[in-house]
Amino acid sequence: MPRAEGLDPAEIYEYLAMARERVLAAARGLTFEQYTREFPFGKRTLRHTLVEIPLAESNYVRRLQGEPVPPLREHPFARFYETDFPPLEAAWREQAEVTRQVLRSIADWTRPVEYVVRQPDRPARRVRTTAGGVATQLLLHEVHHRAQAMAMLRQLGAPVETIDYSALAFHTETLPEGSSR
Repeated sequence: MPRAEGLDPAEIYEYLAMARERVLAAARGLTFEQYTREFPFGKRTLRHTLVEIPLAESNYVRRLQGEPVPPLREHPFARFYETDFPPLEAAWREQAEVTRQVLRSIADWTRPVEYVVRQPDRPARRVRTTAGGVATQLLLHEVHHRAQAMAMLRQLGAPVETIDYSALAFHTETLPEGSSR
């Protein structure tokens, strides 16, 4: 993916981290029962939906580095499917630092990336893309699951503050009344 002016995956990741903070803040106030309550969408519980995000992020970072992805049962994030929220949040913060370093280190977003995906009960698949393609999936995958998490949080009575990119990243100022510029 050739980088267009202003589209830097490392900078976009910083927006994700800002938006994520608001979701994490809302999740912090939940009881274990709320955190594990089942819903008819997403990964079924807020816990499983939130675990999915850094687990996949870790996988995409490994692929960007040319490292193998461990089977789910051996994945460092798999244990959080059984824990309360605080341990996941701490591990996610550590993963975010690794992700930042890797995204900042990539100079050629057109570099080819190839890997094999193995999932239970599915044939293995070879994936060919670019470093930019993997980075795009890393970034957009979080947005997809974050929207599910936000819907769950709202149903649990823990609304999330606005996370719109323009609200978090654009510089804005209030103009005097009657001003046109």
